Amino acid sequence: MKLPNSLEALIVRLAELPSIGPRQATRLAFHLLAQGTQRLRLLAENIDELGTLKLCARCFFPTTQSEPRPSEGVGAARQNLGVLCPVCADPKRDQKIIMIVEKETDLITVERTGKFSGRYLIIGPIGKIGILEEWQKLRLAALKATIERDLGPSTGSGQAGQAPQSSAAGQAEEIILGFNPTSHGDWHAETLAKELSPLAKKMTRLGRGLPTGGEIEFADDDTLGAALERRS
Repeated sequence: MKLPNSLEALIVRLAELPSIGPRQATRLAFHLLAQGTQRLRLLAENIDELGTLKLCARCFFPTTQSEPRPSEGVGAARQNLGVLCPVCADPKRDQKIIMIVEKETDLITVERTGKFSGRYLIIGPIGKIGILEEWQKLRLAALKATIERDLGPSTGSGQAGQAPQSSAAGQAEEIILGFNPTSHGDWHAETLAKELSPLAKKMTRLGRGLPTGGEIEFADDDTLGAALERRS
């Protein structure tokens, strides 16, 4: 049976969404059609507003908030250092502890536990063969630059007649590789650990309170909180 062009086009778009096949896309399209003009208009407005969101310059989580860097005050805003999300702009967060996650939903789930006070980097979904896309390499480069800039060497005054002494290169206290406890997650964590180990005094994984083969996004708060506490 030939469907109206607009309905066919919607089904095609819906089928492109994660975990949505053609049959489910068709059901969703007819469900939306039954909602009426006003609700469809509101949905269209909500979708259109997604285009106004920006990515946080530090963790790459979508945000509408624009804040100066906590360590540098309003002067940093004049330097156009980018938009920061509420987490990255919070001066109470420990900037020296960084968790790397694949998905935005992983970040949301970890935040829901209330047991992590550091900051994040969303690296994005990594392919099964473990090769990073160019945009993911740029995110890692941004993390390295942030660590070197914000956690870089401090220069002391030294004794009279001597050159100032500098500390070691910038390092985070800890980088947590927050990947799913699967064979692919283990492979991705091992790959990133080799690249990021010079940037942290300690590299850790989430504790195995998470079931092997499970996904962070679907873990309950208590289980994920325990995994955070037992990271190693």
